[in-house]
Amino acid sequence: MRIAFAGTPEFALPALRALGESGHELVGVLTRPDRPRGRGRQVAPSPVKEAALAVGLPVSQPETLANPEDRGALETWRPDLLVVVAYGLILPATVLKLPPRGCLNIHASLLPRWRGAAPIQRAILAGDAETGISIMQMGLGLDTGPVLLQRRIPIDRMATSGTLHERLAALGAEGLLEALREIAAGTSQPRPQPPEGITYAAKISKSEALIDWRVDALAIDRQIRAFNPRPGAETRLGGEPLRVLAAHVQPAAATPAEPGTIIAIRRDAIVVHCNAGGLALTELQRPGRKPLPAAEFVKAVPLAAGQRLG
Repeated sequence: MRIAFAGTPEFALPALRALGESGHELVGVLTRPDRPRGRGRQVAPSPVKEAALAVGLPVSQPETLANPEDRGALETWRPDLLVVVAYGLILPATVLKLPPRGCLNIHASLLPRWRGAAPIQRAILAGDAETGISIMQMGLGLDTGPVLLQRRIPIDRMATSGTLHERLAALGAEGLLEALREIAAGTSQPRPQPPEGITYAAKISKSEALIDWRVDALAIDRQIRAFNPRPGAETRLGGEPLRVLAAHVQPAAATPAEPGTIIAIRRDAIVVHCNAGGLALTELQRPGRKPLPAAEFVKAVPLAAGQRLG
């Protein structure tokens, strides 16, 4: 098949590379326009654009696909099918109808659970036992199309958004190739999503990353893992922002203390009392500094039991 690809961030790269090695004809790539990135806010291409240009693929970067001129490149490529992975633009009906075999999307959840923008983070925050990828046919609704196949993986107690991101990106690429084989063979059987179990993964806001020590330690642990690496769960120490990058739950403190109180400085962790249970902080980061394990952090920042965070 002649396949066009639409994607922007690193999550889309395994699928793009898999398509390039699949035997199908990759005819062109859509990605978002170059944007300011990184600490220096220098204008830079997306990861997908860099990867596409490196292998000589045509690239188009429209601001929108609503106008005929913005769809010019896609129409010129004449794809049989469009594969979409974290592209960042809503596809209008004219684009969805353009490829004869339609548009496929790799979504990082087990649809219909966690439709929307932040399925990986929401699954961790909710304490889900498993997640996965769904290969779906795209329609006008938000992640509502029929599902061709799904692949599942467990969410272990140490999983972060970063580690799940990598595993699901690779899993999505594998699932995509299987779905394409079925489409090419005429054996694909998309099934409608069930009406039960629908949830929505709203975009993450910066305010959600602020730690409230008055909630349960388990909920804060999920928050830290869900927002690692971005935007980073944050508290305050002496009026200065402090990022908590890794932690694990501890038994409740024997001596009652106010939530957010440091109750122990151990060789490997800073233990903080929460509303229910304690949390051992094992990796932290001050503004403009590199992340440090707890043992190194306490050498740079003197701490003592009884100090409050938040």
